[in-house]
Formats: sequence, C-alpha cells, structure tokens
Amino acid sequence: MALILGIETSTKNCSVALFSEEKLISEKSLLSEKYSHSETLTILIQELFNDTDYLLSDLDAISVSIGPGSYTGLRIGVSTAKGLCYSLNIPLISVFTLQSMSQSISDEDSSFDLYCPMIDARRMEVYSAFYDNKNNEVRKIQADIIDSSTFSHLLDKKIVFFGDGSEKCKEIINSEKVVFLNDVYPSARNLKKISYRKFKESNFEDIAYFEPFYLKDFIAGVKKI
Repeated sequence: MALILGIETSTKNCSVALFSEEKLISEKSLLSEKYSHSETLTILIQELFNDTDYLLSDLDAISVSIGPGSYTGLRIGVSTAKGLCYSLNIPLISVFTLQSMSQSISDEDSSFDLYCPMIDARRMEVYSAFYDNKNNEVRKIQADIIDSSTFSHLLDKKIVFFGDGSEKCKEIINSEKVVFLNDVYPSARNLKKISYRKFKESNFEDIAYFEPFYLKDFIAGVKKI
C-alpha cells in the first residue's frame, strides 16, 4: 500500500487529499478569491490528518500540482511539499495541473475526442492543453490568447472545455460538438491516479532542485495540434 499526500495550490482552490494508491481517503479544501494559501495550506494538512487514523510519518510520498497557475500559489505548494519530503525522507511526485484536471473529467466521461482544461491567466489569456480520452497529451501546455480563430481548426471534433479559463470561450466558440463544463477547479483529489502511477514507476523529483512549472510567454494566433 502506498499512502500519498496530494497538494494543490495552483489556483484559488487550496486543497489537500490523502489517498491509498488510487483510493481517496479524505480531503480538505478552501476556495478563496484572496488566494490565502500561505495561511491555509498547513491548517488544511493538519485537519486532514486529524480526521484520519494516519500520521505524517505514515506517508510514502507527497504529490504536488506544479502548474501552470498562480505564481505565489505554486511557490507555496511546492515549497511546503519539498519541506515535508525532506523532513520525512520520502519522495516528491509532480503532476501537471491541467493534466490532473483532464484526468478527472475523462474518468467520468470518455466520450469526447479532446479534453481541454483551461486556467484563467489575465485579460483574454488562458493556460491550456489538449488531451485524449486516455489522458495522453495531444497538444502541450501553453498560453493562448482567446479570439474567434484560436481553436477554429478543431471544431469538427467533439471537445469539452472546462476550468475557470473556459468562461472566456463561451461567447466566442460556437459549435454543436463543443461542451462547456462549469465549476471545474484543480483539486488535490484529482492527483491520485497520476501520482500512484508515478509512484509505481519511481518517477520522482530531485527535491533540492525542483521548481514549479511557470508559463509566462503568451502565444497569439492559431496553433495547430
């Protein structure tokens, strides 16, 4: 049995989850427009373990969402995860935020051709990626400026858009094959499947040098998959 703590702080939803292999044991979260993760994260971790029969010393690994997303939020999540891994002498697992979001949706409904998680960046900009129904990356993570032509070459496919960034697309993208899901945020519970796979593969990060995935360059125009 692998006991893994998941940490998600890339957006306004600060959350932690405890899972045994791919089974969710417990989770705690706080959705805050103020991004108060520095005050919230350690409290949520304490509450998480208080609600279970486990101790921090029982952990086999820690998994952290690494972005893209809020610069400050990512720094808090990654630094906390690294500190715990160092003190407990356990490995660190990293998961791309957008891929964990896509995993949660494709697990619920595998009928779409493409899954496009989006995180709001600024103005008409979003962080996005495309995955197939097995959560394989079809187009790498990048920053997009949303206009009427951004995804026009894909609208013959059955696509589901989700995440807070997708709100910017609703009035721009028009296709009978496109579906928008509301209120989908990155969550620590969504780290469990990818984290356990990486744990079995011993796919761990170097705690000393590991940094979050910051995506700062924005790309305008149509990008082909």
